[in-house]
Amino acid sequence: MTPTPTEVVQKLLANTTNADVLNDLVAPDATYVSLNYSNPSLTKILPYAGSHEKTGPQAIIDTFSTVNTIWANEAFDVHALFGSGENVAVFGSFTYRSRTLEKACTSPFSIWCKVNGEGKVTYMQFMEDTLGSTDTFKKEGRGKYIVFPEKGEFEL
Repeated sequence: MTPTPTEVVQKLLANTTNADVLNDLVAPDATYVSLNYSNPSLTKILPYAGSHEKTGPQAIIDTFSTVNTIWANEAFDVHALFGSGENVAVFGSFTYRSRTLEKACTSPFSIWCKVNGEGKVTYMQFMEDTLGSTDTFKKEGRGKYIVFPEKGEFEL
């Protein structure tokens, strides 16, 4: 019996470091979008960020392997997981601590997956607070920002 799309995604999230399980659950031509479609500046900090079109399970395997290399996972909590047809949505929060600077970040996350009738993930998109997560690697210095010209610039 083919598992439901929500069961597939639950199993994927329970096995993010198990390449054998991910290879079984993710279609060979699946697309994975991590944090954005394309942001070269972000990719310098988080090399897995961006769109991985039709790369199958390897992009997901590489992402979670890198995440576990650069951060200690202190918490990863799913608050809601539900589906409609092939679509599955997941909402939760995580706390990661950078292994280089020992800085922690707690962030909400959201995941959107599409699961085909064979029980394979064909699309996965993962979003988080990238300003917070990348700040765990920020050693020193401040960035200058201007959002509303009438309010002037500010530093973070």
